[in-house]
Amino acid sequence: MTTLEPQFLSPHLSLHTGSDRQQLPLAIGTCWTVGRGEENDFILGDRWISRNHAMLQSMETGEVYLIDLGSRNGSFVNGRRVSVPVTLRSGDRLTFGQTELDFYAPPRRPYVPSSDAEIRDFTATAALHVRCLISVLVIDIRDFTVLTRQLDEQVLSEMIGTWFRRSGEIIRKYGSWVDKYIGDAIMAVWIHGSDVVGPGEMMLALEAVREIYKMTQEVSAQFPVPFPLRIGAGVNTGFAMVGNTGSGDRPDYTALGDTVNAAFRLESATKQLGCDVAIGELTYQSLALTDYDPFQLHSVELKGYDVPTQTHACLFGELGTFLTHQDARN
Repeated sequence: MTTLEPQFLSPHLSLHTGSDRQQLPLAIGTCWTVGRGEENDFILGDRWISRNHAMLQSMETGEVYLIDLGSRNGSFVNGRRVSVPVTLRSGDRLTFGQTELDFYAPPRRPYVPSSDAEIRDFTATAALHVRCLISVLVIDIRDFTVLTRQLDEQVLSEMIGTWFRRSGEIIRKYGSWVDKYIGDAIMAVWIHGSDVVGPGEMMLALEAVREIYKMTQEVSAQFPVPFPLRIGAGVNTGFAMVGNTGSGDRPDYTALGDTVNAAFRLESATKQLGCDVAIGELTYQSLALTDYDPFQLHSVELKGYDVPTQTHACLFGELGTFLTHQDARN
């Protein structure tokens, strides 16, 4: 067990600098960003580190979370790359680019609110801290209500559990995580490390959509469903606030804002458009399409929006042809 020096009885990072170590205290505030950019709390001059690389956030309980901010080369804890927010333990080795730091924290004492005011503060929603460029994927199972009426409850539970589990595995494979399970839908978020999204980054979400579509067909064949399972997908790219929206004892890292809302609306719009996949304008532009374009431009009325929204939509078959074409080019 590591013994902390008296001046570092609060959480801190220990930066490896040759034979020496530099102590970076996590004492002021509850959120600290790491990266090459001058706007970060901890500026690391490592060319392998992104401008806005990662964020650490302290909770009222004393726990400290590490969140990767869509860095190009990833954030690692004890040699394992992290794609979802993780709780740090004293002694954990953090790696950003080619820079290594150790995280240290004193033993935590259980936090017990002592007044009504503290209880309110402890359970209040924490402020979001980072505005990021993100891509949001929403996938919904079509006619799920009809399924619930026609399928045995035990079979339905096993089927939807299988679909959720395999969807999560696919999304993790393509660099994201399932941010929300919402009834018969899932939401995933890709955090981009700059103000520009490259075509390669954008392809990850579309590859995940294609694989989840194929998996859905397999699950449909595996269970005695009254009709083949069908899904719809919406992908939207834009800026959103990313951070903890949970209470002190129940952290919940997510993204909030119009970018997220529009992704849900785009998925819903696939039904009225008679297509399978609808993507937002910035998502479409980020793909930088040249010789083959499966998407058709539509103007749709999205619920809650005063003016029509431009979206680009296609069928799963068209998306598969497009991605196969891209694979052949690469």
